[in-house]
Amino acid sequence: MENRRLFGTDGVRGLANQYPMTTEMVTRIGMAAGSLLKKGAHRNRVIIAKDTRLSGYMIENALTAGFLSVGIDVMLVGPMPTPAVSMLIRAMRADMGVMISASHNPYHDNGLKIFNHLGLKLEDEVEEQVQNIVNQRDLNHLLASAENIGRAKRLDDAAGRYVEYAKYTFPKEQNLDGLKMVLDCANGSAYHLAPTIFWELGADVTKIACEPNGFNINKDCGAMHPQELAQQVKQHHADIGIALDGDADRIVACDEHGHIIHGDHLIAAIATYLHQHRKLKNESVVLTHMSNMALEHYLNSLGLKVWRTKVGDRHVFKKMQEEKCLLGAEQSGHIIYSKCATTGDGVVAALALLAYIREHNVTASSIHKLFKLYPQMLKNIRYQGNSPLDSPEIQQKIEALKSKHPDYRFLIRPSGTEDLVRVMVEGPEQEQIEILATTVVGYLDSRFSS
Repeated sequence: MENRRLFGTDGVRGLANQYPMTTEMVTRIGMAAGSLLKKGAHRNRVIIAKDTRLSGYMIENALTAGFLSVGIDVMLVGPMPTPAVSMLIRAMRADMGVMISASHNPYHDNGLKIFNHLGLKLEDEVEEQVQNIVNQRDLNHLLASAENIGRAKRLDDAAGRYVEYAKYTFPKEQNLDGLKMVLDCANGSAYHLAPTIFWELGADVTKIACEPNGFNINKDCGAMHPQELAQQVKQHHADIGIALDGDADRIVACDEHGHIIHGDHLIAAIATYLHQHRKLKNESVVLTHMSNMALEHYLNSLGLKVWRTKVGDRHVFKKMQEEKCLLGAEQSGHIIYSKCATTGDGVVAALALLAYIREHNVTASSIHKLFKLYPQMLKNIRYQGNSPLDSPEIQQKIEALKSKHPDYRFLIRPSGTEDLVRVMVEGPEQEQIEILATTVVGYLDSRFSS
């Protein structure tokens, strides 16, 4: 077996029908995860959901076979958002769950997001244990006896369970009557659920990208491509536009003028609403290192403490647990309110945003004015072989640059899914940011010219 690392920033991901997303590897992952996460003497159960990619059929069957072969019963729920998997695990006392999705990637990619019995994504050490089992040459010792092979069945009421769960998160004293919205479901996993949720709460919903065909997930639509959303908002004179990504665990929004609302402004609006209703335990919020310093200063002005963590909603949630926070978010649109969910939920986040707008009786465009963002510059440096960040000399140069410019924030990190180094520089002066970012890029590029 190949010994490359299986897990990236958010589970296993790759090109469908190529390592690691082949039927053989997916079956082995199911066997490994099933045997490792199995607990107790009862018949263990796993929830398996997927998004709308063509390869989902193939991977669903391979994964099912892996779990069944080690004696795990499988409950198939079809296309469902990633957060629905976490919710269903907890609601049904399942022992584990898997979302088959490559999130915002094109249709030709696919992936696996694995959850434990608490509905939490696996810790790094558990992922490593799964990989160690997968890499064993022979997995026959994991196989259940003939009488203990698992059973598989479809869970017909899964969609209804999620619809009611999501609606329950919206304030009972409010509704969306009279709100005109455009909803872009990215031709993904929430195409049949999200429109129902917003409509049943009273909104006038114009749907786009809600007709998946196996190939069009995230294609020129959804959270990664909100241009059509913005255009449709203006065309229909809507009050707001909401876009989800392929597995509906993140949100992008635009105002009534078709202007995209920055993710940090979305976080600010939601945090403001929850704080005013005394729903933020320990008066604190978890952000990643990618969020703008201006957001941190705004939250501090409300009396909220801010914790920072590395990118990835599972890292956000872990920090939330450590600091006993109820709200954690990434500026990319992954927003977790742990009183409702253990992972990012685009629909629930959208409902919290709409609750803020309704309660304050404001337009979506007013959210831009909560605070002014500090300018940032982002650059990606592609490399081959070892990462330039492995070089002590380059690290020393970067640290020296940081120490000379304490009023600027540097975030230089490897991508979790690609051979890239991601560079972000942020601070009060745009011209100085450009100089500093160019300097860092020069350091990273120097490895290839030396």
